[in-house]
Amino acid sequence: MSTPAAAMRHGAAGGEQAAARAAALSKAYGSGETAVLALDQIDVEIVRGRFTAVMGPSGSGKSTLMHCLAGLDSVTSGRVWLGDTEITGLNERQLTRLRRDRVGFVFQAFNLLPTLTAAENITLPMDIAGRKPDREWVDRVIDTLGLRDRLGHRPGQLSGGQLQRVACARALASRPELVFTDEPTGNLDSRSGAEVLGFLREAVDALGQTVVMVTHDPGAAAYSDLVLFLGDGQIVDRLEKPTAEGVLERMKQFDVIRHG
Repeated sequence: MSTPAAAMRHGAAGGEQAAARAAALSKAYGSGETAVLALDQIDVEIVRGRFTAVMGPSGSGKSTLMHCLAGLDSVTSGRVWLGDTEITGLNERQLTRLRRDRVGFVFQAFNLLPTLTAAENITLPMDIAGRKPDREWVDRVIDTLGLRDRLGHRPGQLSGGQLQRVACARALASRPELVFTDEPTGNLDSRSGAEVLGFLREAVDALGQTVVMVTHDPGAAAYSDLVLFLGDGQIVDRLEKPTAEGVLERMKQFDVIRHG
């Protein structure tokens, strides 16, 4: 049966609400002649209830774009919104609160506390914020990620795939508006990586989440609804309903253009 999120995936982007967007976004590191332009006048919209992958060669600006959209990095020029809130111009305290309350993060290194159980790691951000978890929602996330029998285990007792699933659960537990993932399968074997990608896909389809994933892997990108391709700090192409083969072919075309 098609879920509301699954049905939304195939609608027109223009009629759907943006979870995040940027207008004329530029980011430069350094100044003067040594300045490096990581992002160059990017306009982008992340549609709510979809799984968006961001790809590009090393140095293309994909991680910088994620950091700017998530409020982890300041912008040099342009504007960024999370939902209806413009985050450019917010001070660090306001940004910290916004990230804590409205954004989830899943990183390659897991970032779990070794002295806490899986259950304690999952609710840690809310515990720090003094917020009471929505037990019904947290239980749904735990069951969707297949972690029910691992909640009492500490990170040292879990496999790589289980560690990343706990990290995914932690990101989803507060029911954020947007979940950012940076190479979430980078430290995993192929089987564990496929499990985590399947759970991210399920988070969109079954839980109605919005996910943005930075990746270099065409196979990982194939789990998404849309792939944005970056090159030299600009969005150079996009691919709807991607397959691994289609993504790889598109990337080969960019290599020919770049080196031709």
